[in-house]
Amino acid sequence: MLYRVKGIVIRSMDYGEGNKIITLCTETHGKIGVMARGAKKLKSRHGAITQPFTYGEFVFYRQNGGLGSLNQGEIIESHFSLRSDLLLAAYASYACELLDRSLHDEEVGTFWFTQLKACLEGLTAGKDQQIVIHLFEIKILQASGYGPSFEACVSCGSLEDSTRVSPLLGGRLCQRCRHHDHGAITISPGTLRLLSLFEKMDMRRLGNIEVKETTKEELKKVMRAFMDTQLSLNLKSRHFLDQMEKYEI
Repeated sequence: MLYRVKGIVIRSMDYGEGNKIITLCTETHGKIGVMARGAKKLKSRHGAITQPFTYGEFVFYRQNGGLGSLNQGEIIESHFSLRSDLLLAAYASYACELLDRSLHDEEVGTFWFTQLKACLEGLTAGKDQQIVIHLFEIKILQASGYGPSFEACVSCGSLEDSTRVSPLLGGRLCQRCRHHDHGAITISPGTLRLLSLFEKMDMRRLGNIEVKETTKEELKKVMRAFMDTQLSLNLKSRHFLDQMEKYEI
């Protein structure tokens, strides 16, 4: 059967002497693997369309739910700047690997596609990379069924002021419920407000916002704890980001 889909290349790997296998996050058919024959060759017509982070229209033949075979493709947005800058490439790779590991094959959902597309567009537009990625992490948690509750107490639903959040229980704890997790993290009111905003915000609505470095450090600590506790994914791209930060690359 011949398919024509819009999708984003979230993974690209060499196969054999001249081929590539790409994984697409598509708008209408979930996550799909496609073989691009000859894509590694210098003069291949498939070379550009199979680059990581590329958003395009892909035409491929696929039978019985197996690996597709790419017939043709047209680039809509190459996201070249994400591949030419080491830090941007690291953040974009993390976003793609996170989605790849969270989304099952054939799991259809326009939400995944639109959020990743907005994430890559935000990175390309020069928005704060850390803020873009943390918002995307929350969207991934929500889409995976582990969406945190920062506005109301995750235990009783109370809206009273409290700045303790529990990655284990999945959100904020009020004063009366703080005993449910003695390992809950105390954060600043500013960080809590930002997390509450992220809980309700769509990636496509994120503008250019300035956040204090102290808030960003706290935000990173909280989101790392939520991602590790709720999804527990060992991602090569996140390790690379950590190494870049450690050595101030």
